[in-house]
Amino acid sequence: MKHFLAAFVLVATVQANEQRFVFERGLMGTRFAITCHGIDQTEAKAAADAAFSVAEEINAVASDYIAGSELLQLSDNTGKPVKVSPRLFDLLVQSLAVARLTDGRFDPTLGPLTKQWRETRRTGKLPAPDALATLKSACGWNLLALDLAEKTVTLTHPNMRLDLGGIAKGYAADAMFQVMKSKGFATTCIAAGGDLRLGDPPPGAKGWLVGLTTLEKTKTTGHLELSNCGISTSGDLQQSVAIAGISYAHIIDPQTGLGLTTHLAVTIVAADATTSDALATAACVAGPAEAERLAISWGAREVRVALPGK
Repeated sequence: MKHFLAAFVLVATVQANEQRFVFERGLMGTRFAITCHGIDQTEAKAAADAAFSVAEEINAVASDYIAGSELLQLSDNTGKPVKVSPRLFDLLVQSLAVARLTDGRFDPTLGPLTKQWRETRRTGKLPAPDALATLKSACGWNLLALDLAEKTVTLTHPNMRLDLGGIAKGYAADAMFQVMKSKGFATTCIAAGGDLRLGDPPPGAKGWLVGLTTLEKTKTTGHLELSNCGISTSGDLQQSVAIAGISYAHIIDPQTGLGLTTHLAVTIVAADATTSDALATAACVAGPAEAERLAISWGAREVRVALPGK
């Protein structure tokens, strides 16, 4: 479940003796960027390279696109506990916590349905009702069992498949930020598609100026000034398929098993990007009438809902 880039960072003034460095790399099907402030470009680049390496490690573990990834290997071992890496286990623990918090509006077990959505986008055809029912039966966050003591994962139903696309980029952004901070670059912004992890404010500023877009790609609607938090936007601006006059987004509604049909985007500000990423997906599933109220109850600091014409 990829997010579109609906937020961007406006450049702040750099004080004397400090420079602004930007490093970019393609990751997780989108563009990652590190913007940091410091004195030495060589040190900044070394820190950025280390941060990108961590994100690449996370992608290799958690991708449902890379054949042989640790995540996909779980699908070959349903019904029995599997010892996984500390990184994947931590990501699954956090995913399951958000699934429980949002009553399944965010659900890391929707892999069979997201895989079907990709086929639907390719063929332009919805799955037959009986086929869809079979796929749905293999989904449900309560079917994912984690043993905290043994650090094992059990997919308790046949044909289960995990999809961490609604949380992995935010999780990677947080991990990258921690690397940058540990190397002396606390004034850093990590951009991972539609997810941002913001550190200390840039020199001379109260925060990072984050511009917010509407549902029209070229238009913005003000900005937020933020620091030391995560901000994510999720919606259907970039990925959808139209069938019989209905647009189905890439974000799956667990109730129907199909992509969302409501045209909207939700921006969430939270304590970190892992949280904002997952809550943005869950808020989209909740729908425009409930998105803001529920997201606040889930712990979001601020919520913005964009609808057609607004």
